[in-house]
Amino acid sequence: MSDVVQDYLKAIYKIQTTTGKVSTSALAERMGVTAPSATNMIERLAELGLLRHDRYRGAELTEAGARTALEVIRHHRLWEQFLAEALRVPLDRVHEEAERLEHTLSDDLEERIDDVLGHPTSDPHGDPIPSKDGRLDHTIYPSLNDLIPGQTGVVRRVPDSEPELLHYLGQIRLLPGARVSVSKRGPFGGPLFIEILAGGDPEPAEPCIIGPELARQIFVAIRIVSQGPDSI
Repeated sequence: MSDVVQDYLKAIYKIQTTTGKVSTSALAERMGVTAPSATNMIERLAELGLLRHDRYRGAELTEAGARTALEVIRHHRLWEQFLAEALRVPLDRVHEEAERLEHTLSDDLEERIDDVLGHPTSDPHGDPIPSKDGRLDHTIYPSLNDLIPGQTGVVRRVPDSEPELLHYLGQIRLLPGARVSVSKRGPFGGPLFIEILAGGDPEPAEPCIIGPELARQIFVAIRIVSQGPDSI
């Protein structure tokens, strides 16, 4: 199966997990191609039995197509974790490198990388790594923008494909594992005033101001502070 076919399957899987059926226009935009090119590939994938397509309702992966997409996603995220953890590749570079490597991972090397890393369940950006048998954690976390003043959360996921944004998030230490609390919010949809404490960092939390657009791209697990034996 060609690299291009695998890339399309991966893109379709990611789109359909959020929107259901995948439109030609959405796929073309995701892949950076023209609508006719996306249409041609949809027809090819349908012929291969990897896709079901209704001209008016959109496309969705068959069981075989979803299985292949999850395998590619697993390869990609294992590579990202290996590059970040074992080779210390900067976080803003691992996605691009993994894009090239995801198509060249044998079953044996996949197993060795998984063993060396201790069978990780998420990549450096916090995205879940599919299990070898194709299971994927679909836990939905609220965004940082959903927190109200006084609430604290632990960062779970950040965007994976914008190097400049990842570089900035690394500079302010707003990465998976960091604890973040909202001290106040600007009026009328204004910026968030937050404090960040990187995971395991003994230093005092650093104050920071970020806009709501960025806050909506960062997902957190909200911490519930116990106030007594009856607290949840």
